[in-house]
Order: sequence, then C-alpha cells, then structure tokens
Amino acid sequence: MEFISKELDEYCVGHTSTENEILNKLNRETHAKVLQPRMLSSHFQGRFLSMLSHMIRPKNILEIGTFTGYSALCLAEGLQENGKLLTIDVNEELENFVIGFLNQSSLKNKIEFRIGNALDIIPKLTQTFDLVFIDADKLNYHKYYDLVFDKVNQGGYIISDNVLWSGKVFDPSKKDKDTVSIRAFNKKLHEDPRTENILLPIRDGLIVVRKR
Repeated sequence: MEFISKELDEYCVGHTSTENEILNKLNRETHAKVLQPRMLSSHFQGRFLSMLSHMIRPKNILEIGTFTGYSALCLAEGLQENGKLLTIDVNEELENFVIGFLNQSSLKNKIEFRIGNALDIIPKLTQTFDLVFIDADKLNYHKYYDLVFDKVNQGGYIISDNVLWSGKVFDPSKKDKDTVSIRAFNKKLHEDPRTENILLPIRDGLIVVRKR
C-alpha cells in the first residue's frame, strides 16, 4: 500500500489533525492484539473519512465491515445531532473488543453494531442512508453495492475501500480472484450512469461515488 515515498507520507500525516485519545488507543491495541491489523483504517485515512462525513453531514450511515470499529468512530464524528450509524460485521470473535471501545466513546449512542452476514441484513433494512462505507470481503463488493444502491438517498455517497488492492488492480499479470473482482468493481462503478465517481489513491485506494 506504499504508493508514495515514506518521506511524503510522513509529511502528509504530520500535517493532518491528530486522532483523539480513544482512536489512538484503539489503533495501538488493534496492532498489539488483533490479527491482520493492516485492515484497520489508518490515522490519515480515518481523518479523511471524518472530514468527508463532516462535509456530508449525514443523518444515517451504513458501514459494511466493522473490523475493530476505528472507521465507524471516525465516520460517526460527522453525523447530524440525531444521526445514527449502523455497522455490520460477520466476525463474532471481535465483538467484545469492538463493543468495549464503542462504549468508551462519546458517540456510543449514535452507533449500532450488528454481528451477522451483511448480505442477509441489508435487504431487511427499512431506513435510507446518506453515506455508505464498504470495507468487507472483496469478492462481494458487487453484491453490497447493488443491495445498498436503492437505499441511498439521491445525492448520497457510497465509499469503497481497498480498491487499489496494493497496486494489483493496475497490473494485468495479477489474476487472483480478489484482484479480478476489485478490478471489475472499479470498472462497474466508473461506468454506472446513475452516479459520479472519483478514485483516490489514499492508503489502499478509496472510490467515492455520488448518486445523482
């Protein structure tokens, strides 16, 4: 995921607002106690997600893929006063870890955390969303996008993470299932006439889609 020089990355991070105490602790403990800590949104990406959320001022956010809760806490910072964020993850093993950190946050009453398969949960949701963040299993990105699209308000946003996939998507020699799936997903979103999109080389790539 190192697409820019270490010096430039450090400069950018050094000139980005710091994460709060809870996020800093969550960052440290994820790296110390959880497998595959690179799945955590970084300080830099977290501040970007928070900034986007503040700009959009969503009433309802849906997050697909909680991991340890870092991105959920960042996105929730921009919610309207009575706004809610629903975050879904299939990993029961991290449930207590996530709940423990959510309960330490002043945003805990704005966040609902559900354990389960998002493919089963999303069709049953009755609310609509101003912002959706997709950061779960890559082979199902297409399905998540299709399931949430009609639940996104006009002018709302869908943000998907890891769409550069460590640079594999633009290397034609890479043909593993995840890479092929994400490559097709990026093409699908770029060619969707119902939206506008921008792909940003932030960390492992974020594609931001706005529903017309």
